[in-house]
Amino acid sequence: MTDLFWPGDHRADDLMSDRAFLAAMVAVEQAWLAALVGAGIAPEEALADLAGYLADGDLEAIARGADADGNPVSGLVALLRIRTAQPTAQWLHRGLTSQDVVDTALMVCVRDAVDRLRKELAHQVRALSRLAETHSGTPMLARTLTQAALPSTVGVKVTRWLSAVLDAAEPLTELRVPVQAGGAAGTLAAAVELSGSVEGAISLSDSLAVALGLAPAPPWHTTRSAITRIGDALVSCCDAWGYIAADVATGSRPEIGEFAEAGGGSSSTMPHKSNPVRSVLLRRTAITAAPLAATLHTASAMSVDERSDGAWHAEWATLRTLARHTVVAAAHATELLAGLQIDVERARANLGAADRVLSEQKTMTDLTGHAASAEYLGAVEQLVDAALHRAGHYLKDAP
Repeated sequence: MTDLFWPGDHRADDLMSDRAFLAAMVAVEQAWLAALVGAGIAPEEALADLAGYLADGDLEAIARGADADGNPVSGLVALLRIRTAQPTAQWLHRGLTSQDVVDTALMVCVRDAVDRLRKELAHQVRALSRLAETHSGTPMLARTLTQAALPSTVGVKVTRWLSAVLDAAEPLTELRVPVQAGGAAGTLAAAVELSGSVEGAISLSDSLAVALGLAPAPPWHTTRSAITRIGDALVSCCDAWGYIAADVATGSRPEIGEFAEAGGGSSSTMPHKSNPVRSVLLRRTAITAAPLAATLHTASAMSVDERSDGAWHAEWATLRTLARHTVVAAAHATELLAGLQIDVERARANLGAADRVLSEQKTMTDLTGHAASAEYLGAVEQLVDAALHRAGHYLKDAP
């Protein structure tokens, strides 16, 4: 995919694209049909390679047809029933509803995006751990409210970045991406009728989940916390990267000069510039991610009846956009951290030039009568060590 309005969009490849969503919907129909056959409900002859019945041009036709029904499932099912023979056409989609297919296909697409994010986050934790360890004792000026504050180290700065990334990465590891197979009103009525029992209907749903690599779950229909949890997890990643990018962009200003991106971007008219493009694009994503998640929360709050009239529909493109932007930002963050350059001498010089950064120390020693420590660095070594220990624990199970 390409998107001139969102530089870097190609880094998300086909994730959450129209083509991926269509393939996921077909995969849902395929897995459900296989579950019906596996349970002895539909005959073995009903099994068919549904993806093989799609042709070039179907994507656009299904997308245009969705305007009539409000979702793309009706057109897809109608097309497949026309092209497949009996008994495939007869048993296709039986026991499902359009919401089952849309929601579960979205979860399949999210599953793939989350897998990519987990890999990127593991790269970032490794890169940050190396930086924190290398620069655990490198002197640096700490700043609060834009002003010189106290002596610190580069290791502590990087440790804060590492903690932010871990705060986002750890919940993502546990993120539950559930199946949806409740039938027309989320009661499993059709599946119970087909299978002959409640247990049989639940088994069909579980088989669908296993086949698609999703978490088994009872129908959630208009309880949309599954969607908002995913949105929140994505935004937490973007928040962490935005924080890092803000520090790097600020620290790369020539008057500070402590950080630099490897291979900074060029200017169209000013050849002397090396712009912190990765940081700029990460800040862009951080600024826009939270409002997208807010839309998901608004849609969840507006959920009504057993299928929402508009709130459900508002989720699809919103989640797609948020997920793709997050994957792009993940790639940018990994690239930024892998090539981040730290000017040790400049950091030391900025600290040395700062005025009265030990004034707090004097107040403390006057109060206690204790001798002043040589560097006034507090517990920086322990802070770095604690973050590195946490990172090591996370990486034991990371991809």
